[in-house]
Amino acid sequence: MADPWLSIIGLGEDGLNGLPPASRDALDAAEIVVGARRHLDLAKVGPRGREWPIPFSIAPVLALRGQKVAALASGDPFWHGAGGSLVKELHKGEWIAFPAPSTLSLAASRLGWRLEEVLTLALHAAPFERLVPLLAPDARLLCTLRHGAAVGALAQWLTEKGFGASHLTIMEALGGPRERIRETPASQCNFDDIAHPVTVGLHALGARALPRASGLPDELFAHDGQITKRPIRALTLSALAPRPGEHLWDLGAGSGSISVEFCLAAPGATASAVETRTDRNENIRENARRFGLDHRIETILGLSLDLLDDLPDPDVIFIGGGAKQELLSALWERMHPGVSLVVNAVTLETETLLTNWHGEKGGHLLRVDISEVGPLGTMRGWDRARPVLQWSVTK
Repeated sequence: MADPWLSIIGLGEDGLNGLPPASRDALDAAEIVVGARRHLDLAKVGPRGREWPIPFSIAPVLALRGQKVAALASGDPFWHGAGGSLVKELHKGEWIAFPAPSTLSLAASRLGWRLEEVLTLALHAAPFERLVPLLAPDARLLCTLRHGAAVGALAQWLTEKGFGASHLTIMEALGGPRERIRETPASQCNFDDIAHPVTVGLHALGARALPRASGLPDELFAHDGQITKRPIRALTLSALAPRPGEHLWDLGAGSGSISVEFCLAAPGATASAVETRTDRNENIRENARRFGLDHRIETILGLSLDLLDDLPDPDVIFIGGGAKQELLSALWERMHPGVSLVVNAVTLETETLLTNWHGEKGGHLLRVDISEVGPLGTMRGWDRARPVLQWSVTK
């Protein structure tokens, strides 16, 4: 590596005493040191120090290009740290990293938990709903939190979700002279003197986990009746076949239930949910939030046909209703080879349209008739839902 101008240095709560010689040399050589106030104080950098801006931005560091700069981060800068944000804007020869044990590594060592068996979340910059897909009886999670007061808020949230019996290990200032570890059930957490930085070890106990099979119960979603019902949703997700990292266009998204289940099904999957009605857009946002997916589902107000050039390239496209000749033609032109399209239809006119497109483009055409038992006078009978025609094809 050439002579890098930026050193990204991991720092623990033990400050300078915990730095190995290489990290210490890089810190001593820096003309300017950027970090949180706590880190600047621990490193005793004096007038060389510059605090990270609030809200966080790497721009002040990039503006120092050409000078000798050190950026301080907690523990391992590339484990929920500033390192990943910085190097996205740098060439390889511009930086060098000096990691220290991460807070999460220290937490696992205090608890005796195998890191490869533990889920880790940076909840200091994310809502508690990110836990929703992960909570299950006996699950073990390590969570960093913004400040001490957030521990009580997390405990209350867990209790409201039916996980009040969960065991919390509250770990403050790990690795330094202020280190303190306390334990409590979530439902009985009442500490008011929790110091920053704080990490919580969560051993989940209590309610049942969110089902992982496609076709979640309709009542889990906010909707006004415009929702792809559970059995059809399960078949639709099977046709969409979510894969890790894929991006979905959910056109005419309604409640956003397809977007939610698509993202739940595959790590890193994302969705653009397009809907023309403002009230339904609010339902989509609410559903993305309650399932902890608001960072992976973008809600867009408008007509699908007008927005195709503005959306990120899709891997999969779904139309839940309202398919028109103009939209299908525009989509086919916009789709790259390998992109899949799934369209559901309930009207005769749309059935005819999809039948014609199937004849021209091929793919798979499926008609679904579903009946459920319901009351019939004093007895029971079959309530038949409207049949759904589903066309799926890959360009």
